[in-house]
Amino acid sequence: MKERCISQECLGDTGFSYTLSLINGKYKMTILYTLMEFQVVRFNEMKKYIGNISYKTLSATLKELEADGLVHRKEYPQIPPKVEYSLTSRGRSLIPILDALCEWGDKNR
Repeated sequence: MKERCISQECLGDTGFSYTLSLINGKYKMTILYTLMEFQVVRFNEMKKYIGNISYKTLSATLKELEADGLVHRKEYPQIPPKVEYSLTSRGRSLIPILDALCEWGDKNR
């Protein structure tokens, strides 16, 4: 087996780096956790649950997660507008990772 040399490697080419690019951000993991726990959540419910997040930041972060295919946004054609968020199948594939983080936190806090 050939020994790897760090000078010939690049972190940006790893699966770790790709995954981090999708979930890195102050509130992304929190939003994913919220949707994992409650499945379908409306915008204002999420804002209230998370607490210390601005409407602008929540909106921008949800848009990023939607663009990355992790979150689904369903808009209902009614007045007042109703929008619900949920995890896509791609987003749900992160649940084992989120569960592992929760277990680690429960054991080590």
